Amino acid sequence: MSLSKGELAGRFLGRCIFTGFGIALGCATIAKSFFLVNGGHCAVVFDRFRGVIDDTSGEGLHLLIPWIQRPVFFNIRTRPHAISSVSGTKDLQTVNVTLRILSCPEVIFLPRILRELGKNYDDIILPSIAKEVLKSVVAQFNAEEIVTKYYDVTDMLQEKLNNKSRAFNILVDDVSITHLSFGEEFSKAVEQKQVAQQEAERSKLMVSKSEYESKAAIVKAEGESECAKLISEATEASGTGLIELRKIEAAKENAQVLCSHGTVMYLPSNNNVLIDVKPPCKS
Repeated sequence: MSLSKGELAGRFLGRCIFTGFGIALGCATIAKSFFLVNGGHCAVVFDRFRGVIDDTSGEGLHLLIPWIQRPVFFNIRTRPHAISSVSGTKDLQTVNVTLRILSCPEVIFLPRILRELGKNYDDIILPSIAKEVLKSVVAQFNAEEIVTKYYDVTDMLQEKLNNKSRAFNILVDDVSITHLSFGEEFSKAVEQKQVAQQEAERSKLMVSKSEYESKAAIVKAEGESECAKLISEATEASGTGLIELRKIEAAKENAQVLCSHGTVMYLPSNNNVLIDVKPPCKS
């Protein structure tokens, strides 16, 4: 039985479509059989029948069963997290603290992390344990000690946070306080204390100045007393000639000063100010 040209073309086209579909399906299967893990990441495979497989896949190309298994990628680099909390100090002051925490997961426990916490494990665990540890540590210090003993506070925070986070297979590499502010009452108390210290320092300076001025006055009085004593002894020994000489020298100096001013008017000693004015004639 011979087939027409149209039937032969239809069969050929159908075979081409079937072959193309098979090739496409094969290529898709091959593509789904591999997954690539980038640098700084790690993957955990989830199996539809067995669940999370207790193995991790590092950087590079890996095999998996397509449509049955799928990879879940984790960033294993150390990453920063900013967490804020309001806590109370030992002296019952309110302090607002912001922590910067550098953390990363323990790679060998990534399957357990995925199984128990999920992919966003750090957003679930770190804020809660950080606030708990922060409140317990801050409560051991006074408000002033939070500032003066900064390194002791951060070391204690890191140690306690690391111990807490290890229970959830998270490693804390570093902890630092990036923001620190106190309540309004404590800020006013600090300001008043600074003002009082400045007033105390000013009072000390005033007392020191008064002491120096008193000593200077004493030294001056002693010098004048000694000078008067010497003048008295010289007068008794030589008469009042020295005093008269000093009067003449002072008068001479005063006359020189007055002569240097053109606005000075000299009057006669007989109180007759109308020197050149004659009295009017009587009619």
